[in-house]
Amino acid sequence: MSLDAISIPPSSGKPAKKLLVALHGWGANLHDFVALAPMFNLPDYQFVFPNAPFAHPHVPGGRAWYALESGDYTGLEKSRFLLLHWLRSLEATTDIPLPQTVLIGISQGGAMALDAGLQLPLAGVCSLSGYLHHPPQPQSTPFPPVLLVHGRQDMVVPLQEAYKTKEQLLESGVKVDYHELDMGHEVISPALNVIQHFILINN
Repeated sequence: MSLDAISIPPSSGKPAKKLLVALHGWGANLHDFVALAPMFNLPDYQFVFPNAPFAHPHVPGGRAWYALESGDYTGLEKSRFLLLHWLRSLEATTDIPLPQTVLIGISQGGAMALDAGLQLPLAGVCSLSGYLHHPPQPQSTPFPPVLLVHGRQDMVVPLQEAYKTKEQLLESGVKVDYHELDMGHEVISPALNVIQHFILINN
């Protein structure tokens, strides 16, 4: 009922009062974001990087949130259940409440961040080169604000998916901050700057 994860304490050396959780993409693993942690320039944040629950079918050491090779998203329901349960458990293990937690993800991890994050009272959700599985379901509490960052030259998840995601979120009443950058399916410094700004104004 849990996910393997790496936790990095605040670089400030002070007790963490805020939390950033980052979800890797298809074929990567929990180490994918670790090297990027200092580049977010968020010294007061604890960082947590979980591993997706499934082994990738082709990449040694790679993980997957669900199957993409077959096109039927096998494993999505299990991953959604595990991720939601694990995210809710973080309040007890970190002493940081969900309203002071930001969830980000890239590619398939970005899709999972939107899927799970919109069901929780988070400070914010960031999807980098991501997409929606389906429009968010109506709920009685406000959705967390969402940041969408996408590369104009993304050949893996086309820019059209970002347009579609933005429109579906807005139609569902989600507050969306949308950014297109001159990049491919990757994380570059300007994208990290956009994410940092979004996090600081929302948490």
